[in-house]
Amino acid sequence: MTYAIIETGGKQIRVEPGRFYDVERLPIEPEQDFALEKVLFLQNDGDVSIGQPLVEGATVEVTVMRHLRGRKIIVYKMQPKKKTRKKQGHRQELTRLMVNSISLNGAVLSAVEKADSEAPVAASAFVDQDPE
Repeated sequence: MTYAIIETGGKQIRVEPGRFYDVERLPIEPEQDFALEKVLFLQNDGDVSIGQPLVEGATVEVTVMRHLRGRKIIVYKMQPKKKTRKKQGHRQELTRLMVNSISLNGAVLSAVEKADSEAPVAASAFVDQDPE
């Protein structure tokens, strides 16, 4: 099993190919591919590469799926005996990334096989539902 620990948005995230992750908003348009080069740790079937602070030549290829906003959190501040109350909400701006592959020195260690868009769809995938 191959995975990497990357840094983005001031946070460290463990990523695997074929999975998606929500990270701090990135200034990249949806459906664009790009490479994350801040790889701190890389593990490939027992072979471990630890960066000091970054692993040299390691990249994680990702695709931006969409931009979204996180769940709303409530910030409530109150000073007792002073009749002071302040209620405020916050929703974090996020970017959803799909990890396509992890590579080291140009060699792809692990990648996701892309499904053909022209592949036939199984008939069992469609379920009759009321349009109500």
